[in-house]
Amino acid sequence: MSIIEKAASRIDHTRNTPAPAAVPVETDEQVVALNQHAAPAAAAAPAPAAPAIHAVPLETFAPTPAESAAAAVASATASGSASATAAAAHAAPAQPHIHRAPSGKHSARKVDLDLARMRDAGMVTAASGRTSLLEDFRVIKRPLLKRAFGEASAPGRPNNLIMVTSSLPGEGKTYCAINLAMSIAMELDHTVLLVDADVARPSVLRTLGLPAQRGLMDILIDDKLDLSDVMLRTNVDTLSILPAGTSTPRATELLASSTMSNMVNEIANRYPDRVIIFDSPPLLLTSESRVLASHMGQIVMVVEAQTTTQHAVKESLRQLEGCSNVNLIYNKARDIPGIEETYDYHYG
Repeated sequence: MSIIEKAASRIDHTRNTPAPAAVPVETDEQVVALNQHAAPAAAAAPAPAAPAIHAVPLETFAPTPAESAAAAVASATASGSASATAAAAHAAPAQPHIHRAPSGKHSARKVDLDLARMRDAGMVTAASGRTSLLEDFRVIKRPLLKRAFGEASAPGRPNNLIMVTSSLPGEGKTYCAINLAMSIAMELDHTVLLVDADVARPSVLRTLGLPAQRGLMDILIDDKLDLSDVMLRTNVDTLSILPAGTSTPRATELLASSTMSNMVNEIANRYPDRVIIFDSPPLLLTSESRVLASHMGQIVMVVEAQTTTQHAVKESLRQLEGCSNVNLIYNKARDIPGIEETYDYHYG
């Protein structure tokens, strides 16, 4: 049985088990299980409680009783009201502030993220204090950062280019991409560029309560535009955003062009401390995601617990066979009531 078949089989098995388990994907990475009720990117999703995470070596395909117990304990720190995110998602966002520099060739723009709204929607923010959600994404980001500035796994694919994707819509990829970017932005030695590359259904700006802007597609269409013309700097000093930009039926061809290759290599190498997170379209519905993956040094695939089928996982992983650094987040795993009470520990 191949690694892909083993991974997909493990996903299918866990769909009918009460406690989530980590799903192995490849031989040299770690897999994380994220406990999240719903992705705030979905229009009517309830507020995700603080998720929990479990990391295991990928070669461990069959869980022992001890592993199953560890997975059960680690997977259920989520708590909170299901109605909180629905209220946050549907509440009219505060009018964002857009700051423009004096006119010139490149007018830098800055937007203010509503950090309180993000926190209420179940997202990572530095002002939230020490929460299980924050700890989960600290675990998720650490192996990605370790590899990001190591030797590239393939020519032309810098490891600091990280694509977050899923098999199908609604699995929580945008939620995970934003939280991963926010978590890396808290690092002392790194900056982050969050790219909305889901050009068919852009959702990063909408999730953050920001209006649509020019972005990635506009750069690829208009060679007179520079990255600084469309990039948004935020009130989180170490985080910038590149919107998806103007919708176009030629998106796949533009993403496959030499212009795109040159651009991703430029943004990967312009600053030595930068990590670039791409929120990608779902793998099984569009051709853009497969083309985008060909530029990436690392892939993070989000899998929805209890919902994503074995067939979908196998087909998605098959489409990523040319990518050597594939990681998997098992998302929306079930809770274990009361486990959150053990999280608030103190040192004497």
